[in-house]
Amino acid sequence: MLPFNKDLKNFARGLRINLTDAERLLWEKIRRKQIKDYQFYRQKNIGNFIVDFYCPGAKIIIEIDGGQHNSVEGLKKDRVRDNYLAGLGFTVLRFSDREVLTNVDAVLERIYEHLKSPSVPL
Repeated sequence: MLPFNKDLKNFARGLRINLTDAERLLWEKIRRKQIKDYQFYRQKNIGNFIVDFYCPGAKIIIEIDGGQHNSVEGLKKDRVRDNYLAGLGFTVLRFSDREVLTNVDAVLERIYEHLKSPSVPL
């Protein structure tokens, strides 16, 4: 079971309701097992963080970064967050909101490349 902060549960729920335009666009493309039959979740509480998208089957976290992530403070926070998530065995993929909005197909291709083939039940 993933570590999580129960105090963030309501905040995560609010973020799911109020997706950014870039998050909404990507969510429409990855939800309902549309990529290689992998399940994604949005605004998932992991540890003391809420990640934008989480794929448990491939151990991938997808983050959509707005402009605040380009500041020195934002980059430092992202590094701490990414190191924590990597320590749990996740691969973190980061895309700018502009990248998602202007070239979602390239974003989907990068995600696709990081997904392993689904395991076939014996």
